[in-house]
Amino acid sequence: MSDFLTDAAWGAGVATVDADGAVLDVWFTELGLGEAPSGLQPPKVDTPNPTGTSSKGIVVSVVSLAEEPTDTTDVYLRLHLLSHRFVIPHSINLSGIFGLLPNNAWTNFGPVPAERVGAARLHLRESGQVLQVKSVDKFPPMADYVTPSGVRIADASRVRLGAHLAEGTTVMHEGFVNFNAGTLGNSMVEGRISAGVVVGDGSDIGGGSSIMGTLSGGGKEVISIGERCLLGANAGIGISLGDNCVVAAGCYVTAGSKVSLPDGEVVKAALLSGKDNLQFWTNTQTGRLEVRPREGTWGELNKALHSAQ
Repeated sequence: MSDFLTDAAWGAGVATVDADGAVLDVWFTELGLGEAPSGLQPPKVDTPNPTGTSSKGIVVSVVSLAEEPTDTTDVYLRLHLLSHRFVIPHSINLSGIFGLLPNNAWTNFGPVPAERVGAARLHLRESGQVLQVKSVDKFPPMADYVTPSGVRIADASRVRLGAHLAEGTTVMHEGFVNFNAGTLGNSMVEGRISAGVVVGDGSDIGGGSSIMGTLSGGGKEVISIGERCLLGANAGIGISLGDNCVVAAGCYVTAGSKVSLPDGEVVKAALLSGKDNLQFWTNTQTGRLEVRPREGTWGELNKALHSAQ
């Protein structure tokens, strides 16, 4: 998507800085689109941390979200904007962010440079404290920075900062949502939503299912799932689904998959990408991947599970 928002953006928050002055992360306490409020001040924080890092208040401004990010603080502001729902996936420029984000150990004492974990652990042991490493990654868990209203997340470690979860979304224990990806309405997420993937209102991503992203393998196609769709348990897609589609349990549909149409013609699944009212399944007698038009509903989401209250 080339038509990024051209809005300016701003934020004030607390940055973690290592001994060399490099920014490890930023938690924004205030942020928004447009010009920063007059007189905006950073939080009054300037304290050392027991891991050898320090915390300090900062203010960040971005002239245009259509331009590429310039540094770590810029990236963190954009990830917060996504998770706070100021913007939706693919609406802002995130080019080059991997080169701007440090690889941190995410610990019970905050981020620590991955190469300095041993020294931080020893220092804490000397004072009778224990360093617990939750992950080593460029992205922290979203819920440590942003807790969106009206959502349920069973395992917060499986939703990265920069995910966009609409009100009414439930992410179960094995569900995963990457950055610049997520939901636009009530959704059940028991499978994997990879980077860049967007799921429409009323759709269910079944247990063990997977939606292919574009981070690896040279893929350029942005995958999306429309409204009122069901991706069955252990199923997967590498094409987009339109509205009211079903992929049966255990069925994997990639762009190059050969699919049999009702009239017997065989086409590549890519030709069906984004089309509404389709049902994909694997014929258990022939082993062929088949598709047919569908009507009605697959049962819909349990409304009680997705109330925003």
